[in-house]
Amino acid sequence: MATALLTQIRNLFEGDPGVRKVADDPALTAELLLLFRMILADGTANDREMAVFRRICTEKFEISGKSLDAVVEYLNDFGYEITGTQAIAVFAELDVERRRSLARHMADIAKADSQLEQSEIRLLRRTLEMLGLSPADVTRPAD
Repeated sequence: MATALLTQIRNLFEGDPGVRKVADDPALTAELLLLFRMILADGTANDREMAVFRRICTEKFEISGKSLDAVVEYLNDFGYEITGTQAIAVFAELDVERRRSLARHMADIAKADSQLEQSEIRLLRRTLEMLGLSPADVTRPAD
């Protein structure tokens, strides 16, 4: 009980640990913004796309629960300050496997509702071009 209280006090002064993790890592912030943009590419954020986003955040970035809700709120607030092109530019210098991982996650979100909309295809195609990747990088299994 004392530990939970101390954690709450720390979060009050320092902010949510998930948000701190995202805010302190520009590449993670950019990646999550791009994933969120893929969710919104077809004009709506549906439950299946959000479930895939939450799974990615939990499994890949170890952000879940209340922290994930706070991260989504942070991305909503911060997302207006960065364009998709700026977010992708953060990945230009990262290793190819990290770029492939982003592209695969974007494709997973696009496929989540079993319908690939033209807007989702365009966003993924443009992202692949800017990351120097090909469609095969998305469809081939991770090494």
